Amino acid sequence: MQQFSDERQARKQYVHHRQVRVFSTIAAVLVVALVISFFVFFHTIGKSNAGVPQAQTNFGAPLVCASDDPVKSPAAYQANGNVEVNVLNGTKAVGLAKAVGDALQNRHFNVSTVGDFSSRKVERTTIYYGRNNIAQAYTVYSNLTDAKMVMDQRQDAVVSVVIGSTFTDLAAKESVPASGTAIKNIEGCIPPSKVDVNKLPRDFRQPKQ
Repeated sequence: MQQFSDERQARKQYVHHRQVRVFSTIAAVLVVALVISFFVFFHTIGKSNAGVPQAQTNFGAPLVCASDDPVKSPAAYQANGNVEVNVLNGTKAVGLAKAVGDALQNRHFNVSTVGDFSSRKVERTTIYYGRNNIAQAYTVYSNLTDAKMVMDQRQDAVVSVVIGSTFTDLAAKESVPASGTAIKNIEGCIPPSKVDVNKLPRDFRQPKQ
C-alpha cells in the first residue's frame, strides 16, 4: 500500500509540474504576443498620423497678434456697429453672401457690401484685414467658427469676409466675447510691429498693376 501511495503521489507531482511548465509557456507566449501587438498598434498609428495633415493654427496662414503687448496695451473686441464688413461669396452657392450678410447685420455689424468674390472655388472662409483694423477683424472672427485670418496691404478699416465652402453657420451668440473684452494673443502669432507691410498680400480690391 505504501508503494502504491508513493507512486500516486509521484504521479500527482509530475502532472502538477507539467501543468506549471505548460502554463508558464503559454503565459510567456501571451506576453510576447501582447508586446508585439502593442508595437504594431502604435507603429501603425504613428504611420497613419504621419500621412494626415494636422490641424494648424489659423489653418497654416500667418497670424498677426491683436497687440504687441496684451498685458500693458491689450486690444479689445469692438462693438459690432463700429465694424464695417464686406461679405463676398467664394462658392457656387447662390445667395450665400446675402444670407451671411443678413446674419451679420442681425448682429448689428455695419455690412456695406454684399457680392461675389473673383473665385467661386474658395474652400476656407477667409477674413481679410489690414494694419488699421486688427481689432475689428478679431471681432468678426469671433463670430465665425471655421475661418482663417489674412492680413493684406489695405489701408482702410474695412474687413472683407470671403465665404468658403466649409462655412456652415455663425458662432452661437452666447459664445461670442462681449465688446470691450480684451483679445488674447494666440500662441505663435506675429506682433503687429514686426509685420513687414511690403511682404503682405496685395489688397485684392485694388486692380492688379
